[in-house]
Amino acid sequence: MNLSPDQTIIFEAWGIPVNATIFYTWVVMALLTVTSHLITRRLRADVPPSRWRTTLEVIVQGIQGQIEEVAQGPTRYLLYYAGTLFLFVAMSNLLLVVPGFEPPTASLSTTTALALSVLVAVPLFGITSRGIGGYLKTYLEPSFIMLPFNIIAEFSRGISLAIRLYGNIMSGAVIAAILLSVAPFFFPVVMDVLGLLTGMIQAYIFAILATVYISSATASPDTSQPEKETP
Repeated sequence: MNLSPDQTIIFEAWGIPVNATIFYTWVVMALLTVTSHLITRRLRADVPPSRWRTTLEVIVQGIQGQIEEVAQGPTRYLLYYAGTLFLFVAMSNLLLVVPGFEPPTASLSTTTALALSVLVAVPLFGITSRGIGGYLKTYLEPSFIMLPFNIIAEFSRGISLAIRLYGNIMSGAVIAAILLSVAPFFFPVVMDVLGLLTGMIQAYIFAILATVYISSATASPDTSQPEKETP
């Protein structure tokens, strides 16, 4: 039993092995891209919304509502980033029900890459919102003595994001494999249901934590209320 999709080689391209993590990451990205294109290709005011378009709008509005509850400032670009994180992790975990599919989020390399993207996004959003001087000043708050501790805290956030997501998805896959060997008919169904529930919760937590980190970096220190985004 492979504990990580990194250990499964799907095929080789020009002598380069492509493991399950990379392959299924491409699969998830392709599904999200194609589905979004098919649903929104007739996105016009004179075209009545289809059932799929309505479902997609409900999902996007739900994500936006959650972001607006925690974000302190404009949420449009944050919606693009955090929403993409949520959809990628959620889709990866939902496809667990497909036989033979190995979720890329069960690989530490994938969760580390996602966490690193958050670590990069936090200062980028912070500098865009507050300026480079205003953002760097946050590392000296409440005193310059806190500089090393604030830097360590920044990196520990990314590490905790990666390990939390990887640990939950990987442990669920291992438990399901063990129960499959013990009772191959009943337990897999139960574990699939629990895996879907856990996967959606992990996608939500990952996206919300990324939103909280970015929001704290972009919030103005002189305002206690979130800024309203101008149309």
